[in-house]
Amino acid sequence: MLRYFPYILCLIHAGLLISVIPPITQAQVIKTGPLSCPGVALTFDLCPVRKGTGYDQALIDYLIEQKIPATFFMSGKWMARHEQQVQFLLHVSFFEVGTHGEVHAHLPLHSVEEQKQEILGPVRLLKAKYSHSATLFRPPYGEFNNDTVNVARALGLQFILWNVVSGDPDETITASQIEDHMKRSVRKGSVIVMHANGKGKHTREVVQDLHDHLLPDRNLTPMTINDLLTCKGTAAP
Repeated sequence: MLRYFPYILCLIHAGLLISVIPPITQAQVIKTGPLSCPGVALTFDLCPVRKGTGYDQALIDYLIEQKIPATFFMSGKWMARHEQQVQFLLHVSFFEVGTHGEVHAHLPLHSVEEQKQEILGPVRLLKAKYSHSATLFRPPYGEFNNDTVNVARALGLQFILWNVVSGDPDETITASQIEDHMKRSVRKGSVIVMHANGKGKHTREVVQDLHDHLLPDRNLTPMTINDLLTCKGTAAP
């Protein structure tokens, strides 16, 4: 069963997932949209990779072909190696771009100032090079502490996590296992975390199953994060 697989966000070999969620930060950390909204956010992390292109072209082509809204969280290191792809993704009208740290660091292991610089790196790059003002931030590995939340808030960034883990970077999980997990987990307001950096062996296949079967069968609509948070694009029942 998928829920029993340990999930390491983006780079499986990089370390163990640690989520530190103190009660005082809960309201500032977004895991879902409104539970009454018949929308689902498909989100894709673009973490740096050691091997491969670092870009799932087949997945992106499918999203565009089907006009599926999606939100991408880009790390600064990934952006530095994929300038053409950054420019392209920013100009797709139904895509949304957020940030994912500079070098994909384990933020709770760093000081407040170090966390600030890690978070600011891709924000500055998007503004300076692409004239894009980032408003969404997802911490690398899903790891954070009070300092992380406070820094993001001070920088005017919405802190976006998820409530449905695809597990797509795990090569031991089959497409069918991921799809079964989606059927058990996806509900109104869900935020699904996947990857568009080529680490997801079955990501495109799973997205197609979501688009063709699961979402329409449950009368759910794919949305960007911002549209989900405001339930824009569909009327809540």
